[in-house]
Amino acid sequence: MLQCVYMVISYLGKQFFRINHGDLVIATNPAGKNRFGADLVFVSTLHEDHNNPELVFFGDKTPFVARGPGEYEIKGVAAEGFASEVEIEGKKYLNTVYNFKLNDISICFLGVTHEISNETREVIEEPDILFVAIGDDPEKAYKISMSLEPKIVIPMDFEPGGKAIKTFLKEGGSKAEPIEKLTLKKKDLVDKEGEIVLLKQ
Repeated sequence: MLQCVYMVISYLGKQFFRINHGDLVIATNPAGKNRFGADLVFVSTLHEDHNNPELVFFGDKTPFVARGPGEYEIKGVAAEGFASEVEIEGKKYLNTVYNFKLNDISICFLGVTHEISNETREVIEEPDILFVAIGDDPEKAYKISMSLEPKIVIPMDFEPGGKAIKTFLKEGGSKAEPIEKLTLKKKDLVDKEGEIVLLKQ
């Protein structure tokens, strides 16, 4: 059982996040040059921009790498992966939407997709934290975000200060300013409803 400690989320660019929860370290879609040791890695798409787990094989850490749909349970983290199809640069890829819990905080990482099946939607509806890619369709990103009724939305895969992220924030009527990292416990989510949290990258 994971201890009731703060969760700390840091953004490293594209769809690469580091999630710390006590001694547990989770990484999503590693890319770029940042390196650290992780216990668990979620890779949603086997595309070079999102599939570099070697970045988090570091020190004495040898992470478990989840690369597709299925059920996982690693170091107290229960996760499910759901398949969706996406197109990147004219080529079709399998994208996995990951849904997992750390203590009582439910987290959904959509990966590249803005479309999910009804089956997936039923499982991930109303997550505490939702990671959504902005890409070149911020309106669609906002629409799927709000349809899932999350408490907090964390945008990813956008150019800082660019038109896409500005449009996404405008859609949500948000004036969110970038912060270095998000630190929270379950109790901090009370009364939140679709709040957009912008992390520096």
